[in-house]
Amino acid sequence: MPPRSSSLRSFSRAAAVTAICAGFVVSSAALAPAVFATPTAASPVTAAPVTAAPDVVDLSVTDILALLASGETTSVALTQEYLDRIAAYDTPYGSQPGLAAIIRENPEALATAATLDAERAAGQLRGPLHGVPILVKDNYATFDMPTTAGSVSLRTYQTKLDSTAVARLRDAGAIILAKTNMSEFAWHGTYTLSSERGRTNNAYNQANSASGSSGGTGAAVAASFGPAGLGTDTCGSIVGPSAHESLVGYRPTMGLTSVAGVLPLSAPQDVSGPMTKTVTDAALLMEVLAGYDPADPRTVIANQQQTDQYVAGLSDTALEGKRIGYVQYDYTAAEQARPGFAEQIALFDQAVADLKAQGAEIVPVPDFNHAFVSGTLKSAGYTDMRSSIASFFATTEATWPEGLAALAEPTDKLTFEDVIADGKSSLTQGDIDFFLAGADIPNPTYDQAIADQEAGKKAMDAYFVDHDLDALAMPTSAGSATPDWSGTTFCDVGANTGVPSVSLPAGFTSTGESAGLELVAQRSHDAELLSMSYDYEQATLHRVAPSTTPELVHAITVTPTPTPTPEPTATATAGPTAAPSPSATAVAGGSNPELAATGMDGAAASGLAGLELLLGGALTLGLTRRRRHLRSN
Repeated sequence: MPPRSSSLRSFSRAAAVTAICAGFVVSSAALAPAVFATPTAASPVTAAPVTAAPDVVDLSVTDILALLASGETTSVALTQEYLDRIAAYDTPYGSQPGLAAIIRENPEALATAATLDAERAAGQLRGPLHGVPILVKDNYATFDMPTTAGSVSLRTYQTKLDSTAVARLRDAGAIILAKTNMSEFAWHGTYTLSSERGRTNNAYNQANSASGSSGGTGAAVAASFGPAGLGTDTCGSIVGPSAHESLVGYRPTMGLTSVAGVLPLSAPQDVSGPMTKTVTDAALLMEVLAGYDPADPRTVIANQQQTDQYVAGLSDTALEGKRIGYVQYDYTAAEQARPGFAEQIALFDQAVADLKAQGAEIVPVPDFNHAFVSGTLKSAGYTDMRSSIASFFATTEATWPEGLAALAEPTDKLTFEDVIADGKSSLTQGDIDFFLAGADIPNPTYDQAIADQEAGKKAMDAYFVDHDLDALAMPTSAGSATPDWSGTTFCDVGANTGVPSVSLPAGFTSTGESAGLELVAQRSHDAELLSMSYDYEQATLHRVAPSTTPELVHAITVTPTPTPTPEPTATATAGPTAAPSPSATAVAGGSNPELAATGMDGAAASGLAGLELLLGGALTLGLTRRRRHLRSN
């Protein structure tokens, strides 16, 4: 095809998404349920023509919307492809242990996809995510699947209604594809381990930790089990897994997104947010998730923002003239001793140079040090964990696991103590003792902690004003992923103060561990933070898909070339297969396909070019590294 013009290569992603989602205004009034929304009855399913799924490795939400809009694929085909990938890579295969990222697939996912395909064919779209499969952490209540919070004792705990976030996804047309593994009760932030699913492994090196507590969502999105997912963050649980899995992890302003219907860890710090492959996808999901919810009074803060303008506000010149505080931290000896410390800091310094190259004014902030973060930005979290969990169980209409509530006093109420009495938890005895030590709230200790945290919030707000800053820049983690640790260094900044923060892919170390740049902005300046993030992303394009979970290769029907003596038509066996790979072998018994590390071949390039020609360039989203690379050559 002829060379593309520079104007096409620089086509605005915001304009593209706006074109795809034309006609949808995602507002709190349209999407916020009174409590937890129950989905409406599905439309009758009309059989759709069989359509192949495209390659899905690093396919973004906006890529999917373009493909669905063009008729290149269907939601059924995409959903089946993601389910095939889960089957191939989530359990042991070849020499790999598997990711163990998924707790439960949605048994109705394909039926829902078929309904949404039929609606699309009839010209009826529910919202801006119509037909897009999304992954959800298993502490979000779902009316049609159990919610375990990673506890095997809660395997049959079934809420009657959706969490607000899940209801908003469904209202926007999303398919809830599966629920992801998590640190049990969201407790650990350096690894993901649950009694329900076990340990989640890092998609880039399956010997390493996937971080936590949203490690299941992080590993699953990184491995393209779905294009995007939801996590929760109490202190680093969105940004940490995102940094260690080369994702965009967005922790919004506290209260911007509802946590109603999310099994809590600690109410003063819990937030809901997206984990995606691109900033555009994060902005689009934020438009669906953000907004006032009567079931979560803190969401009144959402009224301070135009929550339907995050995508439209993205700009690749957003960093010009912005003052960015350059955090040069006084790291402790233990932090400096972490594997990968020097390379992580070098990658962070390069990220700051990239911010400057995009027009930002870099302002060193030596007073943003350990004393300020630890001494001023206080946490009120964690002492309320036991009581917050008890309150959730007491106020959420649900079917309880048989006999569980009777294991501890009071025997007529479901409590955290019942789960512990069941004797199956993956939490250590020290963890359990800490949970159980929390007194009922309110109490004087907790009240004082809340007061200290409020003072820290004011100090954080004042810091931005006093230093005339638009954002602060720091490494998400000053250490690389290891088998035992994949944590964060600055989670207290966003978690303790409620200001928005984001982790952005910032490259890889010499041994293949990913790095994250964390940007922190002023409270309720989410649109500006997303736009600055977009500018950095577009200038760097660091994300590369993990090699341990390559594209599945499917057999196709083959008709031999006619010869003078006609031969019977031969048909290849249907179903997923893969080309042989020196680094991977088939699982005994053939329960999973063999792996093939495939790149962007001529057929894939031709397919992308055809899509661009079909749509006249209007949907040239190019949000993955491979697509942007193709267009630039």
